[in-house]
Amino acid sequence: MNTPAKNGYLVTVGEVLAVLSASEPGPPALGARMRLGLAGAESNVAVGVSRLGGSAIWIGRVSEDELGELTLRELRAEGVTVLAARDSGPTSLLLKERRTTTHTRTRYYRTHTAGTRLCDRDIPEHVVAGAAVLHITGITPALGDGPARAVRHAVEIAVAAGVPVSLDINFRSLLWTEAEAARGLLPLLRMADLVFAGAHEARLVVPDAHGPEELAKGICGLGPGGAVIKLGGEGAFALLDGVPYRQPAVPVRTHDSVGAGDAFAAGYLAELLAGEPPERRLRTAAVLGAFAVSTTGDWEGLPRRAELQLLDHYDDVIR
Repeated sequence: MNTPAKNGYLVTVGEVLAVLSASEPGPPALGARMRLGLAGAESNVAVGVSRLGGSAIWIGRVSEDELGELTLRELRAEGVTVLAARDSGPTSLLLKERRTTTHTRTRYYRTHTAGTRLCDRDIPEHVVAGAAVLHITGITPALGDGPARAVRHAVEIAVAAGVPVSLDINFRSLLWTEAEAARGLLPLLRMADLVFAGAHEARLVVPDAHGPEELAKGICGLGPGGAVIKLGGEGAFALLDGVPYRQPAVPVRTHDSVGAGDAFAAGYLAELLAGEPPERRLRTAAVLGAFAVSTTGDWEGLPRRAELQLLDHYDDVIR
């Protein structure tokens, strides 16, 4: 992916869910404490980019209920421009249960919700066509025909306008099967310029490849100019315009791994918007991923740009 014009804006398209997370391990019980949050792969990226000084626009469909109002307030408070149709359907809900200290179970409630009613009419063509980058994920197309058409429409607008497209495969087995994901995502991947994927996710589209180098090469062989294979604690491998890069992980103590992939993408894309070279993009991506796993919530612990060096120091006390 060529470096976009400095200070251009990022556009994302997706869904925001309300999240109820158990505060203590164990089965659900009356009177148990729950933490209310908000999450969404695309909005997480928008917040991460905004916190690093980038300009981000989130496009979606938001409920008229109280949680919809909360979504609008929080995203706008984070500096994200929200372009959202209002909908009478409820806000989607994610229930996160800590069954034990090491095992978390999640359940989604998305029937007839506002986010699942996203459609191609909700995509403002001039906004997408004027972006520096369009970022999409494999979650929204899995929500139904309407969201799938909306994402496809946004990508087609971007391609026609010469806007680079970033795709995070972000496979969710609770939404569709591996075969369905491959069928749904391959057309989008072929139009993308940059793809983020874990090793297992990459094998959905290049099943015969093995190892990060082969996976990245296989993805680029389908059309994208860049592929970033996220390797968790081993860092990441990237193939960008034919040049290989390796990025080690930033060592931290893991507290909550949810949102790490979104944070990684946000760090990379924020530096892409800033006109930084691949090495800087990957380093910042790794730092944001480390912040995500060492804090609570999908995006709440993500850093401002002035905080990017915090993980270079341990047990510092600022007085």
